[in-house]
Amino acid sequence: MATTEESKRTEPKTLPREDVKAPLPADAPESGRTVLSADALEDGRVDLRKMDLKALFADETPQFRYPEDIDPGDEVRFRFRTLKNNVRAVYFVGRSIRRRMKLAFTREQFDYYEVRVKIGATRFYYGFEIEGEDRKVLYDRTGVVLHGRLNPETAFRIIPGFTVPGWLKGAVMYQIFVDRFRNGDPKNDVLTGEYAYLGHRVEGITDWNGLPELNDSYRFFGGDLVGVMEKLDYLKHLGVEAIYLNPIFVSPSNHKYDTQDYDYVDPHFVGFVEDGGETLPWGKLDNRLSERYLRRITSKANLENANAYFAKLCEEIHKRDMKIILDGVFNHCGSFNKWMDKERIYEGRPGYEPGAYLTEDSPYHDYFYFDEGSKWPYNPHFTGWWNHPTLPKLNYEKSKELHDYILRVARKWLAPPYSIDGWRLDVAADLGDSSAYNHIFWREFREVVKEENPDAVIIAEHYGNPEHWLRGEEWDTVMNYDAFMEPVGYFLTGLEKHCDSYDGYLHGNGRAFFENMARAGLNLPSQSLYAAMNELSNHDHARFLTRTNRVVGRLGDKGSQAASEGLSYATFREGAVMQFTLPGAPTLYYGDEAGVTGWTDPDNRRTYPWGNENWDLIAFFRDLIRIHKQWPCFRMGSYKPIEADTGYLAYGRFDERSSALVVINHSDKAREIRVPVYEIEVPDSSVMRRVMKTDELSYNVGNLPVPVEDGILHRTVDAWSAEIYVMEKQ
Repeated sequence: MATTEESKRTEPKTLPREDVKAPLPADAPESGRTVLSADALEDGRVDLRKMDLKALFADETPQFRYPEDIDPGDEVRFRFRTLKNNVRAVYFVGRSIRRRMKLAFTREQFDYYEVRVKIGATRFYYGFEIEGEDRKVLYDRTGVVLHGRLNPETAFRIIPGFTVPGWLKGAVMYQIFVDRFRNGDPKNDVLTGEYAYLGHRVEGITDWNGLPELNDSYRFFGGDLVGVMEKLDYLKHLGVEAIYLNPIFVSPSNHKYDTQDYDYVDPHFVGFVEDGGETLPWGKLDNRLSERYLRRITSKANLENANAYFAKLCEEIHKRDMKIILDGVFNHCGSFNKWMDKERIYEGRPGYEPGAYLTEDSPYHDYFYFDEGSKWPYNPHFTGWWNHPTLPKLNYEKSKELHDYILRVARKWLAPPYSIDGWRLDVAADLGDSSAYNHIFWREFREVVKEENPDAVIIAEHYGNPEHWLRGEEWDTVMNYDAFMEPVGYFLTGLEKHCDSYDGYLHGNGRAFFENMARAGLNLPSQSLYAAMNELSNHDHARFLTRTNRVVGRLGDKGSQAASEGLSYATFREGAVMQFTLPGAPTLYYGDEAGVTGWTDPDNRRTYPWGNENWDLIAFFRDLIRIHKQWPCFRMGSYKPIEADTGYLAYGRFDERSSALVVINHSDKAREIRVPVYEIEVPDSSVMRRVMKTDELSYNVGNLPVPVEDGILHRTVDAWSAEIYVMEKQ
């Protein structure tokens, strides 16, 4: 979340520079751990004689570990792959187990070893030990490891009882910032001068094609839920499977991360049963003087009408076999909130208790942190999140009533008539005043959510290592900044996600990309990784299309026009191909598919260009989504890095039914490639089909057969290109 205009807060990179240069993963001297690097393999420094290390493989997908969801007491089948007749023995190893695996079957060029193990109630760590002609190697989540022993930090793991809803894994999601998506009903628009926010009279922008300004949160373009309803068929035709809405509850800002009332959808997103009255007098900033505003957002008829419309929207989304996820902002509320009432909007109005700002005797006093010795009435000395006075931090530890209220809110929107399909949690690690309470709350939150709907998802906004929340008791997954957005952004543009800095070492560094993504991915259980929200852009970071210009800057110093200059659509298409072929749930930020540009917040919140869409890009995304959904290996198939070099990546996805190869040539020269696709279970003398190719000018989705000889796919790929090859297994 970023609610302040042109905030200078920048989250850390995926890895510091010194870590990026290390092999994958970093050596661990305390265990004598040595990791097999790609360099060592290629220049022959490592002699393992007959053992084909590239053929060794296992992961945590259903084809190598079954069942997918494991409960205490389950017997689990583990499988490991080697080249046919290539090793002496394979052992399944854990902290207190070492069991020889049996050769279960041979398929094409591979042997598959199996063992069955009964799992207890605690986390279970495991790996594989492979015995060759003259030595043994270990295999864990990082791949082949020489001269080491099992390390829990990099071992495969099972968290008994941890289940992430299957529909989210690999799901195509679409994020909507409602005020900027579509104005379906101008009659519900915020009026210029209707009320005041952040010391400004709010502005209703009548030019839909206008642009955000540096101070933008009090400027409204009129996007609403009526507009979302109108475009459900567009989203369905695009291939969207789940819609994630930025906050929609009553709030005075366009971003709505300063919730005013958790129980009601903002009537400005729907319409008014009761309306009329004067707006804020000219030159005045006291919101009590706006009869129009007070009627619009406190009338029970308006509030209940807004909720009823939202229920209808949810029904229509579900009719189209799509899901809906809401943004839960529970770490803080807004200063306009009825519990605080700093604007005195609710003061003396029927049906509302006095807010904590008004009196020390407010029933909501303990919901907030007030400075010791500060006095009432009208006490402004409360703690704001990151010191923002519009975002009062919620004091859960002191108020059981607040704790219970928010859990009721979580349940309310999951239950009929809304039946939403999950929550995205804003700044989830910040909630509460201590890490101990934070974990207590999210455990109880999960219990409430899963009790109401076991198939509902919990996605957290989090920067850094989320493993402490992903142990089966709290979150399902996260917005995938560290294991997707940052590695992809650095490889293709060199820019961090706010465009605040450029890193020439990471730009085009294929090896660093694989290492970064893999190391960050170690912090996510496999269930969470395959469901993680993979975005190129969102409401908090610069549009990816703008980042393709590789310019460091923001709206304040570069201006709006510069965000649309020097763009590389070839790079943009390369990024999109990676988004829809790497593990996780590819999530489009509204308008990315139509060519929307923009610096970081607030410029990334430009309006969707209805009538001026880039239809070539929309067609490209439709085809890319179709390919993603047509080949199930892109949802839950195994992922294997194959080759990396400067400006070059080759990786594969495969499952029991299909194999896919993705090649990225992010350089200005054509490249001859010889990719060992046998690693992703493509048989010798078979044929793969190229189903998508992008280049500097456009893309195509022909069906070009490409022969595979001796397990190698040999091609020349164009400069600035991405290619997808697929093969169905017999």
